Formats: sequence, C-alpha cells, structure tokens
Amino acid sequence: MVPMRARIAERLDQSGPTVSQTVARMERDGLVSVASDRHLELTEDGRKLATRVMRKHRLAECLLVDVIGLEWEQVHAEACRWEHVMSEAVERRVLELLRHPTESPYGNPIPGLEELGEKDGADPFLDEGMVSLADLDPGLEGKTVVVRRIGEPIQTDAQLMYTLRRAGVQPGSVVSVTESPGGVLVGSGGEAAELESDVASHVFVAKR
Repeated sequence: MVPMRARIAERLDQSGPTVSQTVARMERDGLVSVASDRHLELTEDGRKLATRVMRKHRLAECLLVDVIGLEWEQVHAEACRWEHVMSEAVERRVLELLRHPTESPYGNPIPGLEELGEKDGADPFLDEGMVSLADLDPGLEGKTVVVRRIGEPIQTDAQLMYTLRRAGVQPGSVVSVTESPGGVLVGSGGEAAELESDVASHVFVAKR
C-alpha cells in the first residue's frame, strides 16, 4: 500500500504542514511523485536513496548492539541519528567488523548490500512459514514458536521494546504463545508480555 501524507504525519509524529513541506521538497528533488489521489510513490532515485538510508540505519543498529552494547530498546532511535551521517567507507568497515551481517538486531533484512559488493541480504518479505502473532494458526496456541522479526513500526516505542526484551521476545528466542482477553500472551523463562492485536501484528514468528 502506498502511504498517504496523513499516515506519514501520524507515523513520524509530525504536523501536517511539516510533512507537506517535506513532500514538496522531495517532489522537487525528484524523489517522490504525487498521484492524482494524493498518494505518494518513490521514484527510482527516491527508492535508491531510501535503500541506502535504511542500509545505514540497520548497520548502525548492528554496531550499537554488538559492539557498543546499547540497550535493545534504545537502539532504533539512536540509529535514526547515525543513518544520516554514516559514510559508505564506514559502512564497509562496519560490515567487515561485524562479519557481514544480513539482518538487523530486530531480525529485519539489511537492504542494498549488493551495492557494497556483498551478497544479497535476507528476504525483505516474509519467509515461508513466517507469520505474525496476530495471524498465528490457532493450532499453535499454547505451543512454542521461534521469534524471527520485530517490525519497524513498533521499534519507536521504547517502553514496548523494553517489555518485549524483559519477556524474552527477541529474534532467535523460543517463546510460548497463548490467547488472552487483550490479544496474545507471549514470553519465555517465566516472563510474559500481553500484546494487543495491533502490536502482535508486527511480531513475526515461525514454527520450531
């Protein structure tokens, strides 16, 4: 689905006029096109730039977790700052230092690695067998699954990410899942988090 300005304003917690000014500037620079129904679409140049920024962002996340040791819930916000100042030379050094990661600490694929001479990263779409907690097969209720990916939209909520970390809901972790009145109850090691459906839809798991 192509995002609309209102949704962008909501996602970025910015005012409508601020978003409109930014969109106008991006349109002027040939990065987006505005359809007659006011939907936005990245141009080829815009997509290339977005891919590079996202690559820097997720490499920064890897560095912040694996080398600096920043707490998981603080990493996304910090990487948002790093993504705008990291040079390609630094990207290449980070790749070497971290032994060529293909996914972020949240399990999301690092895009555009081939531009740096790396092999293609993980599939940007859901791998076969991967499903969100909100769409989990009822037959898996009460059983254990493996956390594979935490979606970008909920990474901005530091308190939620802290709750997930405390409950052991991180990529690679084995967690139990049960239905709850408010959505789903998920966790491991005696800790659990109750997630509403809109949050559960951004936590992706797979069968063990």
